[in-house]
Amino acid sequence: MASRNRALLVWIAGVLAYVISITNRTSLSAVGTDAAARFHADASTLALFAVLQLLVYGALQIPVGLLLDRWGSRKVMAVGLVVMAAGQLLMAFTLDVNLAIGARVLLGAGDAAIFPAILRVIGAWFTPRRTPIITQITGLLGQFGQIISVIPLAALLHATTWPTAFASLSALGVLAAILAFAVIRNAPAVTGAITVVTARHDLRRGFTEAWRHPGTRLAFWSHFSTPFAGTAFAILWGYPFLMQGEGLSAAAASTIFTLYVVFGAIAGPIIGTLSARHPLRRSWLVLLVVGGQAAAWLLVILWPGRAPFAVLVLLGLALCAGGPGSMIAFDFTRAHNPASRLGTATGIVNGGGFLAGVIAIFLIGLAMDLQGAGTPATYTLDAFKLAFLVQFPIWAIGIIGLLRERGRTRAHMKTLGVHVPRIRDVLSERRQTTVR
Repeated sequence: MASRNRALLVWIAGVLAYVISITNRTSLSAVGTDAAARFHADASTLALFAVLQLLVYGALQIPVGLLLDRWGSRKVMAVGLVVMAAGQLLMAFTLDVNLAIGARVLLGAGDAAIFPAILRVIGAWFTPRRTPIITQITGLLGQFGQIISVIPLAALLHATTWPTAFASLSALGVLAAILAFAVIRNAPAVTGAITVVTARHDLRRGFTEAWRHPGTRLAFWSHFSTPFAGTAFAILWGYPFLMQGEGLSAAAASTIFTLYVVFGAIAGPIIGTLSARHPLRRSWLVLLVVGGQAAAWLLVILWPGRAPFAVLVLLGLALCAGGPGSMIAFDFTRAHNPASRLGTATGIVNGGGFLAGVIAIFLIGLAMDLQGAGTPATYTLDAFKLAFLVQFPIWAIGIIGLLRERGRTRAHMKTLGVHVPRIRDVLSERRQTTVR
């Protein structure tokens, strides 16, 4: 019982750190127009805030994974939170657009450490049977950080000043860092569930072996495909699209983002349970999530004029499913990698979704500029609709990669004596069983 309580305490400290990281990551989502005015930024420059932030995040995933395999979650997470706090402090007081972009780079660097670290904590403190559910719960609780950025942060900004709002976020980051360092432990001392790598050549070999395994690449393309549309929507383009494009009030747009998070509380445990119960069919869950997102966006884009509020809610829910859907990638990661290279493999996989997010955010901003809709004053619904079409080629690339690596992973599993029957064979067998 004491061990279970300790595991819960360590996990709660990690979740709080993750909530703060999501708040920092999405802190421009509801104040994008304020940022554009403060820094005199057009759409491409505003997109650059998010692009560089996510680019740094993605680029640091592998180094962070190596550091996790060397130092463990406690130190890496605490340092990441301090770096984010420094970034928000710079964001609070600068008026220079270049320094503001530098602040977002610091946010991306610090944020890069948090999620891989808490995944490693989950792998160390919970049993393999429970980890898919715990991972999903972690993901959905983390999304409450987005509610903080959408509602309290925006309200604080408009009630006080820009420096007050962002300095407050910086202070929260420092408090979270202190809590993480005080409470989190890398693994239960008696189990050694997560091994620590000490030699540099072992780290290099761990990276090579992780990437060579088709299961890791399957996880990479799963993560590449699922969260990027929601990332682009939540971090930068959702609020301008809903308000300037679709003509919603700030309250109505906030309602969609709130439902976005609440729906995650429902979808996450369901997807986690399905992933745990049907480990040989996880790729089908990924394909279902991606198909739902693409269909929802296609409906909104093809809708004549402004879409009804219910259709926009449907879009928000479909995009929300990308978060829980992306967690399936880490179930693949744990299934196909030993503990000694779990941090490295997680870093590789986690970089996939943020690489796609960087591409999507940048291309949407570029498409807006090319249409002459580069500033909030010139945003139009038609320009947004054309710009959001850039997501479809990204989905296509991800799904092609997923299907290719799924075949290779199944071939590898077959050499280990694990056969994955085709869906139609399973359904045929069930029909025959029912008839009998």
